[in-house]
Amino acid sequence: MDTTNQSSEQEEQDLVVKKVLVSSFFANFAEWMDYGSYAYLATIIAIVFFPDGDPAVKLMSTYAVFALSFVARPIGAFFWGEMGDRKGRKWSLSVSVLLMTGATACIGLVPSYEAIGITAPILLLIFRLIQGFSAAGEYAGAAIFIAEYAPKEKRGLYTSIVPASTACGLLVGSFLATILSLTLTEDALQSWGWRIPFLLALPIGVVVLRMWSTLNDSEAYLEMVEKLEGKNAARQSPVRLIFTKYFRITLISFGVSSLNAVGFYMVLTYLPVYAETVVELDKATADIITSITLLVYISFIFLSGKISDYFGRKKMLISASIGFIIFSLPCYILLGTGSVILMLVIEILMAFILTINDGTLASFLSETFPTEVRYSGFAISFNLANTVFGGTVGFISTWLVTQTGNSLAPAYYLMGVSAFAFICMIFAKEHKDKELA
Repeated sequence: MDTTNQSSEQEEQDLVVKKVLVSSFFANFAEWMDYGSYAYLATIIAIVFFPDGDPAVKLMSTYAVFALSFVARPIGAFFWGEMGDRKGRKWSLSVSVLLMTGATACIGLVPSYEAIGITAPILLLIFRLIQGFSAAGEYAGAAIFIAEYAPKEKRGLYTSIVPASTACGLLVGSFLATILSLTLTEDALQSWGWRIPFLLALPIGVVVLRMWSTLNDSEAYLEMVEKLEGKNAARQSPVRLIFTKYFRITLISFGVSSLNAVGFYMVLTYLPVYAETVVELDKATADIITSITLLVYISFIFLSGKISDYFGRKKMLISASIGFIIFSLPCYILLGTGSVILMLVIEILMAFILTINDGTLASFLSETFPTEVRYSGFAISFNLANTVFGGTVGFISTWLVTQTGNSLAPAYYLMGVSAFAFICMIFAKEHKDKELA
């Protein structure tokens, strides 16, 4: 009888974990489909929202709006981190998804610069700021939600679904951009075609919110709340604790996340534009290369998460730093040859190195912080890194190339950030077998 009950409880628990994985996947997917669409349609958006002028200046203006949206991420990180640790992971995730999908749909409805003048880029910026604010809670929340439910021996594999969902969102964004570029005329793409990916976010958000409604917060979080209530203890501000009691590990986490921020946007969103503007590859071919790279990347990301369950997070993250330091410059030199096949091989190689970091980081950050500040620590360190390093990749890389006249400048930037992350990772501790209760 006891065996039957245990089996039934295990099946029920497995079902809950599956629901957590699926809902977390789609929550993060909705966010990154938009980010991917914006990046891959950057040259079109530049024409729609900015007046005639130097194409490089218009593209930099588009990237500036992209980068400025990251200014809201630290604010969002403090807010969602505090709420996620105080009100629960589910509450923060649900509200952030609602804001994200609503703002994304609104971008798809903004008239062009030609129709309403300067109001158009201002509205674009406002909705991007709302997106940045809400995005600060999604990635961290989804990763923590999974990590607190997952068995410790599979935590790396399970949490790797979060960066995988990010890549899937980018893949769909790239796929939509490719289809739109191949099937629509230039005029149709500029007038209404580019809006389609953004408008699709709303129905996805509705589906995600319905999924969240059937789930509860993890036992680790509920046990912490119960213990504090049992002791009648006053809750200290999680954000305050991050900058006092856990300041050292927050700095380390920020440094480690910096490579993920630069590597992610450099490899998966900037390189397609680099191929168009610097190597002068046609947009459709650049998008196809990106789509193939993302497919390979998704398969690698799960492998990376699984390997980290055996060898640990620290070894994986250090390996990624070394990989980018060694291979970034040779890869960019070879990209300059203009060979389509060689460009595909190079992008896949760089994506593979990225997965060693990306497939491990979510579990590393979830394990680094204790339950009382886990959401805050993850969200603040990850989003500060993305604000300083990630959101500015396209803008800084384009600026470096135009100012120096050196097409290899982005490679040196990536190498420098990799060295910084490597130094931070040396001081990190291994927590792969840590219980998250």
